Amino acid sequence: MNNKIWLSSPHMGGKEQEFVKEAFDTNWVAPLGPNVDGLEKDLEAFTGAKHAAALSSGTSAIHLALIMLGVKAGDYVLCQSFTFSASANPIAYQGATPVFIDSEKDTWNMSPEYLEKAIIELISKDQKPKAIIPVHLYGVPAKMDEIMAIVAKYDIPVIEDAAEALGSTLNGKACGTYGQLGVLSFNGNKIITTSGGGALISDNEDYITRSRFLATQARDNAPHYQHSHIGYNYRMSNITAGIGRGQMLVLNDRVAQRRFNFEFYKKAFAGYVGISFVEELPGAFANRWLTCILVDSNLTNGKTREDIRIALEKENIECRPLWKPMHLQPIFADAPFYGDGTAEKLFKDGLCLPSGSNLTEKDLNRVVEAIKLVLN
Repeated sequence: MNNKIWLSSPHMGGKEQEFVKEAFDTNWVAPLGPNVDGLEKDLEAFTGAKHAAALSSGTSAIHLALIMLGVKAGDYVLCQSFTFSASANPIAYQGATPVFIDSEKDTWNMSPEYLEKAIIELISKDQKPKAIIPVHLYGVPAKMDEIMAIVAKYDIPVIEDAAEALGSTLNGKACGTYGQLGVLSFNGNKIITTSGGGALISDNEDYITRSRFLATQARDNAPHYQHSHIGYNYRMSNITAGIGRGQMLVLNDRVAQRRFNFEFYKKAFAGYVGISFVEELPGAFANRWLTCILVDSNLTNGKTREDIRIALEKENIECRPLWKPMHLQPIFADAPFYGDGTAEKLFKDGLCLPSGSNLTEKDLNRVVEAIKLVLN
């Protein structure tokens, strides 16, 4: 059996253990500490956001962002349908109703057309959305200029889900810094990792200060344990933050390698009709966290996404379908949806290819040859 080729495995840079060792040597083996402070400063410097809070996950960052914007039971929050469930689950934590918005074909992200349609219709029913959650899927920037112009008309705040897009920019501005709040993830499969973990970024100092307070169980300033608010155990530990500090040192290298993977695949399948990729729009720079293809079976002699996925699986190559849209998920079956079926078609035809920054050209060639065996 061939060695396993993973979809996106962790890739250490070599300096992580120095930061972790420092945590052990100074006995900062606890939540918070110098590495947490340092990682927050690193994220601020890298993204250009004025403030950052290192947290236990990207999901917790979205949850706190919703709380900062006052989202409560009975409210409505517009969310990209074509995404991972963590974008939408925190809406339910707050007792609010998610309203799912379809994708557009250019970036696969939130459709400005259906976004505005949903806003107009909800306002007409006296259900003005409290927040909007667009996602930069697979590291490809969403049409944030159009989205921000629309929400400005209706005065609705944006939580920007950049969990997959650290290192991606639009017109030189970091993904995650367009909205009032931005969300990052450092899960094990992300472009850099803290093994788990995430962050909330914002130019609004009050949002980040209050988020840190709530993330540490909302303990009041008193000599005893006193609580005037419901709090959460959402802060990142000093040890995992040490891993993150080491990873930040190689982030640009990781982006470059992921972009290399994308170009490698694109060149390899340039002569194959029926295999297509999502391209960068003018002004967009994608970190290419995952390289994904669309398989048009009408142009591949009937060969489908599923044929390729199964063939790769047999070769011990990990791959996976694109995200199943949230409006098709059993748990959100009753949620409102605005769209034309774009996300549904992307899910049917799309496949994520191995994209780790630690893949060799031999690995990439193995993936390509396995796919070509199916197509030929």
